[in-house]
Amino acid sequence: MRVLTIFLLFLCLLEAAGIRAQTRSSSPALPPPQEQSVPEIGGEEQDHTAVSMQKRQQLERNKQRYQEIKRDADKLLQLATELKLSVDKTDENLLSLDVIKKADEIERLAKVVKEKMKAN
Repeated sequence: MRVLTIFLLFLCLLEAAGIRAQTRSSSPALPPPQEQSVPEIGGEEQDHTAVSMQKRQQLERNKQRYQEIKRDADKLLQLATELKLSVDKTDENLLSLDVIKKADEIERLAKVVKEKMKAN
């Protein structure tokens, strides 16, 4: 709609400039500019449809990202619980390789969740 208004104003200015040029000089003026076809309302409807489709796609992506974050957070809780149980089973002088692997996996998954939360 805004583009159409600007276009019409531009045509009016060109027309006014053409009329001024005719009255100031006795030489024949340039022929008036040919009217260009103005986009019909259908084009505006297509823009509205495209915008609404983009909004829907964005909502779907956000919904999917939320589900992934929720799934990953549940996995983080499970891993943290398993890590706590593993640490409770070991003594103070010995940490098992399983505990270190779980801690690494928790760290990796936490970074993934953090990045998904930052994404738009």
